[in-house]
Amino acid sequence: MRRSIILLLLLGVTELLRPLGSAGYGAEALLSLGFLILAAYTVGEIAEAMHGPKIVGYLVAGVIFGPSVLSSVSAEAIDRLTPVSDVAVALIAFLAGAELRWSEVKRRGIVFLKIMTVELLLSFVVLASLVYLMAPLVPFLRDSSNVEVVAFSLLFASIAIVHSPAVTMALLAETGARGPVARTTLGVVLLTDVFVVVLFSLVLLGVRAVIPSATGGGLSLSGVTWDIGGALLVGVLLGLGVVIYLRFLGQELFLVAVLVAFLGAEVARLAHVETLLTLVTAGFVTENVSREGRGEALRHAMERSAAPVFVVFFALAGGRIVLGDMVALFPLLVPVALVRAAAIWAGCRIGASWAGAHEVERQSVWMGLISQAGVAIGLAELVAQAYPENGARLRTLLLSLIALNQLIGPILFRRALSRAGEVEGVHLAPNAVRP
Repeated sequence: MRRSIILLLLLGVTELLRPLGSAGYGAEALLSLGFLILAAYTVGEIAEAMHGPKIVGYLVAGVIFGPSVLSSVSAEAIDRLTPVSDVAVALIAFLAGAELRWSEVKRRGIVFLKIMTVELLLSFVVLASLVYLMAPLVPFLRDSSNVEVVAFSLLFASIAIVHSPAVTMALLAETGARGPVARTTLGVVLLTDVFVVVLFSLVLLGVRAVIPSATGGGLSLSGVTWDIGGALLVGVLLGLGVVIYLRFLGQELFLVAVLVAFLGAEVARLAHVETLLTLVTAGFVTENVSREGRGEALRHAMERSAAPVFVVFFALAGGRIVLGDMVALFPLLVPVALVRAAAIWAGCRIGASWAGAHEVERQSVWMGLISQAGVAIGLAELVAQAYPENGARLRTLLLSLIALNQLIGPILFRRALSRAGEVEGVHLAPNAVRP
């Protein structure tokens, strides 16, 4: 009750102060950001009190106070706060890379690779087939030629298989989970992001060869190669720079992490390379090249200060969810979401069995792969740019699916971690494996 009263007071104060910021967009954006952080944190506390993930509370706060419901935070303010969200994504990516250790990659990399390979291929084939079969029910594909239906089915599947490193890292930070399910899920998610970018790029290149796009230029094989290879190169150089700083100075670690994230995101943008992969690589190099635990000290500093980063990212993500689109597309979203979840479950079971993973991983890892976020949204935007008419409609369908998975995925992943006994304060399940 106390948290609810605080939330109502915050809402009232924000509405009273709004006229003071109406003269300048910057003032309104800052006011909106401050309110959104406090409101999201409060709703997150309420979600935790109800034994749910805090990040679902952050997302729900964004939806409720964003343009879709109360409009306490306007769409214009959310757009102006995009750079804040971008820095949050960069920080999350750096922290995700720092969570992986070279010893673990050598020991468990084959397990990650086998689970990812089976899960991605099965999900891609199943989702592409589903959209192709459902074409008569999809308004913008109903009157399309067979070639167009196949093309957009492949584009949809190449984006719908994306997972969310941000959700994975947020749940790991929130729960303190470090066991086999947590580590395997993180490894699979990070590997998947690299391969999905390549797969999507190749699919889009193939589709453009058959159906000329409105923008003409765009992706090329050399561009895709630089997007991935350049990201690895820039990430390694950035990580080595952080290693040098940690060795000779090593002060103000969280501030350094924020600066590295901002600098890394900006360099990646200017170099036209994949931002997420750049920062993941930088975090991985920092953690594994640093001496005497300096990289670990930086990671711990980031983990202790991660809560505000996750609040900002997920609250803004919730503010971008358009409930009207979700409701209108609900008859299509439900079967697609269920089939996607079933394909992920089957792929993880088969892949984990092939890799000889523990039974708890076979049962639970799939729950950590349901969520979707930033990368999927970015790829959907590329499709809309290439094909302004049908591509934009496909983007709407994808964004609605991403929003649904954003809300459901964290709940499933927390349940998986709890069932495996990896949440701090939860006893180990009978079939759980200690890290």
